[in-house]
Amino acid sequence: MPNHYELSNFIWQIADLLRGPYRPPQYERVMLPMTVLRRFDCVLAPTKDKVLKEYDRKKDKFKDEALDRLLDKASGQNFHNRSPLTFEKLKGDPDRIDRHLVSYIKGFSKNVQTIFEYFEFEKEIEKMNEENILFLVVEKFSKMDLHPDKVDNIQMGLLFEDLIRRFNEAANETAGDHFTPREVIRLMVNILFINDDDLLSKAGTVRTLLDPASGTGGMLAEAQNYMREHHSEAKLYVYGQDYNKRAFATAASDMLIKQVDHNGTGDNIRFGDSFTDDRFEEERFDYLLTNPPFGVNWKKQQKEIEREHDKQGFAGRFGAGLPRVNDGSLLFLQHMISKFEPVLVEKQKYGSRLAIVFNGSPLFTGGAGSGESDIRKWVIENDWLEAIIALPEQMFYNTGIGTYVWIVTNRKQKSRKGKIQLIDAREFYVPMRRSLGDKRRKIGEGKDGEPDQVREIVREYGNFKNNDHSKIFDNADFGYTRVTVERPLRLKFQMTEERKAEFLDDFPELSDDIEMIETKFVSEPQYDWHETLQRIAVIIKESKSKVKWTAKAHKAFRDTFTERDPAAQPVEASTKGNHMCEPNADLRDYENIPLKEHIDEYFKREVLPHVPDAWMDRTKDKIGYEINFNQYFYKYVPPRSLKEIDADLKKAEEEIMRLLSNVAK
Repeated sequence: MPNHYELSNFIWQIADLLRGPYRPPQYERVMLPMTVLRRFDCVLAPTKDKVLKEYDRKKDKFKDEALDRLLDKASGQNFHNRSPLTFEKLKGDPDRIDRHLVSYIKGFSKNVQTIFEYFEFEKEIEKMNEENILFLVVEKFSKMDLHPDKVDNIQMGLLFEDLIRRFNEAANETAGDHFTPREVIRLMVNILFINDDDLLSKAGTVRTLLDPASGTGGMLAEAQNYMREHHSEAKLYVYGQDYNKRAFATAASDMLIKQVDHNGTGDNIRFGDSFTDDRFEEERFDYLLTNPPFGVNWKKQQKEIEREHDKQGFAGRFGAGLPRVNDGSLLFLQHMISKFEPVLVEKQKYGSRLAIVFNGSPLFTGGAGSGESDIRKWVIENDWLEAIIALPEQMFYNTGIGTYVWIVTNRKQKSRKGKIQLIDAREFYVPMRRSLGDKRRKIGEGKDGEPDQVREIVREYGNFKNNDHSKIFDNADFGYTRVTVERPLRLKFQMTEERKAEFLDDFPELSDDIEMIETKFVSEPQYDWHETLQRIAVIIKESKSKVKWTAKAHKAFRDTFTERDPAAQPVEASTKGNHMCEPNADLRDYENIPLKEHIDEYFKREVLPHVPDAWMDRTKDKIGYEINFNQYFYKYVPPRSLKEIDADLKKAEEEIMRLLSNVAK
């Protein structure tokens, strides 16, 4: 029996036929659907005649789904093909192979046809035919025996995963959109299942897992690999959704090939935008796992998402808040949390765990009261955030930036309740022999002489202790109160000819009153606006003009004849409140005071010594949360001494002089 590496190499060689009409990143458009097609052809071969006879007998009596079910039963699979063609017969008419191949695909049951529609394979058939390579590709694939007797479902799944990995690596400029390095997935999966060994070791245990941005299904495949290696008695049914057509088709093909979903039909992989077309709306899952696109813009979905947020609140998915429109990462987190199972042990519901890959932005973007901060607040105050792991840089195919794995759950162990673990794994990597796009590093997996760094990181998580790579915090350590600090408005009043002319341009009917005010005050500046205002009120009251001053005129008078001056007296507030002074908006400031600090004591210690006239407007308090990862793992490196620097400079000068002397010779 050939192993999946040998088969993968053979298919990779066939891909050389595409060189020219296709660029390497485009090979997958042909090779993945052709592999699927050949597998289905081999699987259905033993019952082909039986299906054709059944089709002839029942085609006029049954239609669509009913007919599909009958033919599936005849094929012994969850799919069938009613076309008389096979790969061997396709080779019999090279001149019309394009039409025959399309006809052959249309002979499949609806579930398979849907996959090929999303592959958009007819376009590739037409292109290959025009380039005179279609027959050669079909001929090569016909020589590869993928019958289950030769290649079982496990080997076939591994073959498909290996092909997906190779093609995605070849397309490294876009691979990060739907492809996560295998070692990162392994790390996430290990931590996701780490506490469930007892549960998963029981025969008959059934668990479910969802990836709402499943791409080509790599995370789903790795989760199943873990279960097969560690808990073969348990069943893990995986589900995924993606809006990329080819990625969806690839993942759906993988599931159908393996026949590992709950009913073997492959409909556990669904097409659509998880934000606006949730294909698992009423369903809940034991585990959730994803790597959403970094910094995904959600402007196209904005209206629908805002409508759900406004109308449904916490009864919908996005009640906690909405992040800025240029980064929807935290929308994925809320969507996944909405899929959590409750903890009802008597009903064999044990809550849920999720692992998600983020860049640094969701850790700290947005101040108190922003959508991002409110989402972090919601997650942390519900005690769902279990751990965050900082990964090495240059780990992903389309970005070299730092990335983080968040572990979120509604069933923390007792020792972790009220706690959050931060793990700094940024130095846990080995350099790659050959870079793949921006990916220059990988986490060692214990293969080919590499250290098993995946195991080391998992061990740090499991130990749950403070050390150089792991820090344990209380939930409240990441929260703060954003307090508004006010300072009094100080106004100096002074009448000048320019100001008077400016005011009377807008309010000429008040000229008599202005003349009287000017007579009383002349042009001397007044530094107590409250006292000045009282005097002006008396003057206006005694005025013979009897013209009524409007609120607009009063405001314009103050705006025109006053200016801010730190030497002036504070302006008394015109309305009753917590403070008798009117605040100066230009001097307004904010203090982020840790939740564990006493706010009044902090204010006396940190603010009043610098601005003695300040006060806090506590009616504007906001609670915020942020996680400044670098702050907790910062290591001070003292600068080199001047003596060391001088010694190095002297050596450099001596070397320069030596080189110059050689040139002079």
